[in-house]
Amino acid sequence: MKDPESVSPPTGSPAWDIEKLVGDLRDQRARWRKAHGRTQGQGGREFPSPAALQRIVESLRGALFPMRLGPPELRIEGEDDYVRETLRQALDDLMVEVRLELGGSRNAKGAAHDALCARAAEIVHGFAARLATIRALLDQDVEAAYTGDPAARHVDEVLLCYPGLRALVNHRLAHLLYQLGVPLVARMIAEIAHSETGIDIHPGATIGPRFFIDHGTGVVIGETAVIGSGVRLYQAVTLGAKSFPVGADGELQKGNARHPIVEDDVVVYAGATILGRVTIGRGSTIGGNVWLTRSVPPGTHVTQAQSRQET
Repeated sequence: MKDPESVSPPTGSPAWDIEKLVGDLRDQRARWRKAHGRTQGQGGREFPSPAALQRIVESLRGALFPMRLGPPELRIEGEDDYVRETLRQALDDLMVEVRLELGGSRNAKGAAHDALCARAAEIVHGFAARLATIRALLDQDVEAAYTGDPAARHVDEVLLCYPGLRALVNHRLAHLLYQLGVPLVARMIAEIAHSETGIDIHPGATIGPRFFIDHGTGVVIGETAVIGSGVRLYQAVTLGAKSFPVGADGELQKGNARHPIVEDDVVVYAGATILGRVTIGRGSTIGGNVWLTRSVPPGTHVTQAQSRQET
């Protein structure tokens, strides 16, 4: 068998018929836009950019935790200067993405463009004003992870290494943007963390302080989930919907409260699935691989065997 590196490259270029391919793809784009009532204008993109939001999130992570998630050459005496310049650029860039979600393509002109810019600035100002609050919440999350995991040697290890914290940084940022009225930008930021960590948290989910996701891969938290303070989840836990109501038009009804409420100090072990608008009472423990579709009172311990008997 020949070494792949020893195989000679082909001479000449095959006839790809590029112009036909370009035309076919142009026609398909036109059909899609027509089907969805889109008008094809001129100029730049119409929607927020995943690549731009990735850069913004990395900058915000650095601004929140400069000496741990900032650039390796940063010195503590330059911390404020780094945060100042990083935030200025990140917030300017975020305003562009917010404006695009609000409908502010480069084709918008005059009063409409001015109104979109003003609304985008209002949203990003509101977001910026809460960054210190987000940092305070994340500090509590770091402490909860350190306290809850005997393998954690110090709090910095939690921030630098734990995927649950990486996902939570994105979620805390995304949830605020979701509340401020830009759900697409928020969802894109959430999906960045999902791709990086395997943890899928919808930005609409409400999560209290001192939240800890141990290991994390496969965790799913739905849009209308409400999680209290001091909750701990392990890998492959699902807080999902039991059913999806359909309207008279045959379309799924959106926005209904359909995910669990998890009260304070609950522990949910690996592989457990909790579905529907049920309440897991304060201080309860849900065992591994449990399938649960009913509410449980405070202080309840649910095992897999009990769950099977009740279903």
